[in-house]
Amino acid sequence: MSKRIIASIIAASILIIALSFQLVGSFIEGDEDETDAMGLFSNSEKLEEKVVERGSSNKRIVELSLEGAIIDNPSTNPNPFGGGGYQHDRFLKKLETIKEDASIKGVHLYVNSPGGGVYESAEIHDKLLEIQEAGKTIYVSMGNMAASGGYYISAPADRIFASNDTFTGSLGVIMESINYQELANEYGVKFNTIKSGEFKDIMSPTKEMTDADREILQTLVDESYQQFVDVIAEGRDMSGNRVKELADGRIYSGKQAVENGLVDEIGFREDTLKALKEEIGGDPQVFEYKNNMASFFNLPFAESLMPNSEIRYIEKLISQRQGPRMMYMYTE
Repeated sequence: MSKRIIASIIAASILIIALSFQLVGSFIEGDEDETDAMGLFSNSEKLEEKVVERGSSNKRIVELSLEGAIIDNPSTNPNPFGGGGYQHDRFLKKLETIKEDASIKGVHLYVNSPGGGVYESAEIHDKLLEIQEAGKTIYVSMGNMAASGGYYISAPADRIFASNDTFTGSLGVIMESINYQELANEYGVKFNTIKSGEFKDIMSPTKEMTDADREILQTLVDESYQQFVDVIAEGRDMSGNRVKELADGRIYSGKQAVENGLVDEIGFREDTLKALKEEIGGDPQVFEYKNNMASFFNLPFAESLMPNSEIRYIEKLISQRQGPRMMYMYTE
């Protein structure tokens, strides 16, 4: 039996098991409406709530978790059933729901992320500002890492907590590309480019970058960097010059971040929630949104069982190229 057939059988088996667990879980939790079960197959389903701590339903705190790279790139997740880590559209939907829900008075946001796309980070940042403008308090708890874009989205928070060992900082912008021209030439792969202007193929992986190319791209990076500086200056009530002293790309421990003003207090998730409950006052209910189906059926898993080669690698590089992309991302 070929590896391709074996991979297909294994992947299909995992999918069936995952669906079974999810459907059984839905019925155990009392989802009597059949349309709720069908909602498992859509990313547009109504957000379901799970009460974490009982309390006043008119004064509530919602717990959110943002874990993984902040990137909206559906093409990298071929799973038609959703899941597979961070889901940008779903997270934005949660933020919009929170803004419109008058019973929610506080947001406990747990961030464990190395950052991500400039665009996606800005979308989340702006949504959090709208939530604050709606009169809600936001406290952030940083996990193992809340760097670059992870810090960008944390900056507007009313209070930021981190552990001593949290990695944060990495304040800045990065733009990278892979140049595989020499590798392609070695295997006789030729590229024919017809372009309308000198810079139409800027940062192309099939040609060397020129000084003019680099100058143009640097101006874009500088613009996004200044936007990052402005966000921190406003969110942390710092001067732009002070932010630039800190925003040289280095990472900080939680302890260092408290000392330089990027974080307010050392503490874990439970400390953050306790402080937020005291800020909100009374006896607030604490809840979270249920996750949708996890991504068990992942095509790259099946692909990993198939033979690889350098030619396949070149094919993958070419097919996945999406052009230059600026990132608020900590890269090791």
